[in-house]
Amino acid sequence: MSDYIVVLRSYHDEIEARIAQAALDAEGIRSMLIPDNAGGMLPSMGLLFPTRLAVHEDDLTAARRVLEGPAPPSEDG
Repeated sequence: MSDYIVVLRSYHDEIEARIAQAALDAEGIRSMLIPDNAGGMLPSMGLLFPTRLAVHEDDLTAARRVLEGPAPPSEDG
């Protein structure tokens, strides 16, 4: 496994970031949140400094697939 951690997405709402992290956890993909909100004392800082969702570089493609969700059905059937 790679030692490199990469930012998958950024969220202005920490709750949305936690939901995305839960979706990754459900698929067995380890992740971490990197908030910058003064330890939770200034949640409004998320507007300027979004919470980042990070994964191991090796898991990046799988994590993107999880967060993008299933492909929409084709019109052909």
